[in-house]
Amino acid sequence: MADDAVFRIAGLRKAFGPITVLGGIDMALYPGVVTVLMGANGAGKSTLVKIVSGVYSLDAGTITLAGQSFVPRTPAEAIRAGVVTVHQNINDGVVADLDVATNLTLDRLSGRGAHLLFNPRRVCREARDVAERMGLAIDLGAKVGDLSPADRQMVAIARAMAHQPKVLILDEPTSSLSSTEANRLFELLDRLKAHGVAILYISHRMSDIRRLADRVVSLRDGRITGVFEGERLDYEGAVNAMLGQKISLNAVAVRDGGRPVFRAEGLQIAAASRPLSLTLGDGEIVAVTGLVGVGKTALAETLFGARQPLAGTMALDGKAFAPKMTHEAIGAGVFLVAKDRAESGIVPDFNIYENMSLPFLRRLSDFAISRRGRERTMARSQISALGIVCRTERDEMAMLSGGNQQKVMVARWLTHAARLLILDEPFQGVDIAARRDIAAKLRASAAGRATIIFLTELDEAFEIADRILVMSEHTLVGEHRNSEIDTDRLLAEIAGQHQAA
Repeated sequence: MADDAVFRIAGLRKAFGPITVLGGIDMALYPGVVTVLMGANGAGKSTLVKIVSGVYSLDAGTITLAGQSFVPRTPAEAIRAGVVTVHQNINDGVVADLDVATNLTLDRLSGRGAHLLFNPRRVCREARDVAERMGLAIDLGAKVGDLSPADRQMVAIARAMAHQPKVLILDEPTSSLSSTEANRLFELLDRLKAHGVAILYISHRMSDIRRLADRVVSLRDGRITGVFEGERLDYEGAVNAMLGQKISLNAVAVRDGGRPVFRAEGLQIAAASRPLSLTLGDGEIVAVTGLVGVGKTALAETLFGARQPLAGTMALDGKAFAPKMTHEAIGAGVFLVAKDRAESGIVPDFNIYENMSLPFLRRLSDFAISRRGRERTMARSQISALGIVCRTERDEMAMLSGGNQQKVMVARWLTHAARLLILDEPFQGVDIAARRDIAAKLRASAAGRATIIFLTELDEAFEIADRILVMSEHTLVGEHRNSEIDTDRLLAEIAGQHQAA
């Protein structure tokens, strides 16, 4: 394999001012091989991808494509050469104000050799061809900005596939996809492998890695710390190389909940769905798992007052709880860490302490005058507690890695005492080390509130929860204490093979 690399990086270095982000990267990609790149947040993955895709220039080193020097000055140059990237941020791969058909053919419309006159029929015909090859079942006339995050992600991936790349780079591509959509992507990658495409797949999801990886490269602090290949990949070794230490796979010390903090009775969150009942106790962490699209976010938003139930009642500390607006829920001590930090979480132009204090400005103000000193002190405490990597609490959010942005979002809601803390996919796009930092903080601070976490990945639920509930078709279909779990029953419930009550 050593001599047939289609894409090779040698001695690549990149620094921003005095900070060295990449300290001499050597890596090769091979035709028909999926190379998985694993690295903690801040390890340099995004910088590496941006150099390869023409966003950043390199400071030193060489990159070759099919034996020829490859130095793209723009993303368009990289694409024309056959190196196509699907970025983690969905909005980097689509134009929200245009329809699906135009997005799928946009590069042809604007690239070299494009026709001078816009031909809607040709656009629709070419878009339909791309969609059929991808298995994309989306209305081609729909505005992309109106689509769900999962559908926008599929459009971004389909747009990349339309280039018939020599090298395809995918950065956490399944983070917004259902299992059905993810399987469709995996099948497409299998076909691309068969056609000799070299694939670099960046992910922290072990389910993705076990399904796809032919080899695994570990990145830590801007350097390659391990390359794992062969018939039996050493996944644990790859994770240890990524983290620089041996990880502990011990199960959580399961706790039983104290007195009930929150109850829901006969709660119906979607038309034609069965009502659900739910009790959450003081000090316990309950994970709700299930496939994408089964109603996890709908339930989270209902508990938070962002949407209204069709039927049923809720109670908080024994008193009726029926918030009509989210500020009413916050006032009652019910907080939500939202699923999509980019759209409903962070304010990129604000700094860390401003983002943390945003929902609590009234509490932190005297006569409508914000107390900046109080905000900064609060932020410094959370930065230390969660291990947020930054220079000071004044750093802008846009300067932080995705994992550290997520830590800030969790820290925001830990700055004040909650009665019910709701977290919707808090580990999405977060590396294993950051995930465990967040989980440890949540478990250490769990006393005095009830905590409910909505998760798609079972591994994440096993690592943090005292109880695991299964959701299917907008209702709860199973409950498991997180010790000696009957995994066959759990998986059957997730797959929708439960017995109707």
